[in-house]
Amino acid sequence: MKDPAPVVFLVDVDDTLLENGPIQTDLKAHIDREFGGQCGDQFWAIQEDLFNRFGHRDYLGALQRFRNEHPYEPHLVTATNFLVDYPFASRLYPGALDVLERFRQWGRTVILTEGDMVFEPRKVQRSGIYEAVEGHVLVYVHKEDALKDVEQRYPADHYVLVDDKPGILAAAKRAWGRHVTTIFARQGESARNSATRSSYPSADITVERISELLAYYLPELLNGRLSVPKRFWPFPRKLTLN
Repeated sequence: MKDPAPVVFLVDVDDTLLENGPIQTDLKAHIDREFGGQCGDQFWAIQEDLFNRFGHRDYLGALQRFRNEHPYEPHLVTATNFLVDYPFASRLYPGALDVLERFRQWGRTVILTEGDMVFEPRKVQRSGIYEAVEGHVLVYVHKEDALKDVEQRYPADHYVLVDDKPGILAAAKRAWGRHVTTIFARQGESARNSATRSSYPSADITVERISELLAYYLPELLNGRLSVPKRFWPFPRKLTLN
């Protein structure tokens, strides 16, 4: 077991650092154009079923399952290449990489995401996120079930977890209690679902945009509050730890 770090930052990808909606829109247009109406509808039904089962978008899994049902579909290769070569950096939220850079000034910063082991790492790499966190990336099927593994890989006295899914934030708070600051990034489809939000306790901090975290000092993140009124945002903030 490593000695615990003072603080470790854990940051989600989809709809936290990177806007997923436009990617889905672009992929849908490509699938409908390449596969045609009926096959396209079948693909999206498979993709939606996987999302409901696992809680994250598993495009590769959907393509693999679609292939089992349509083994001679000639456009499967182009659909896969579309995903693998997608310009993910263009879908980063404004300020996303700046937030990661700020976190790295204060402690180890780790991507904590869900997905398959081909497409999800590719997305992280091509978006520039992988380099921004120096390769510290964890990919799970269900993050809330992997918190013990996170602790073993990145032990810390305190965690700061940024995510757009209230259920994951709530699971981390149950597991780590006062040793975690939960930050709800209210971006994307899941985060804007009021029924989903009301099912879980409020996070320690809520931001409408990931870039708002640039207005925080480290002590404010650890305490779960911002002491400076929003009318003074944005302004440069630096902190040198002793």
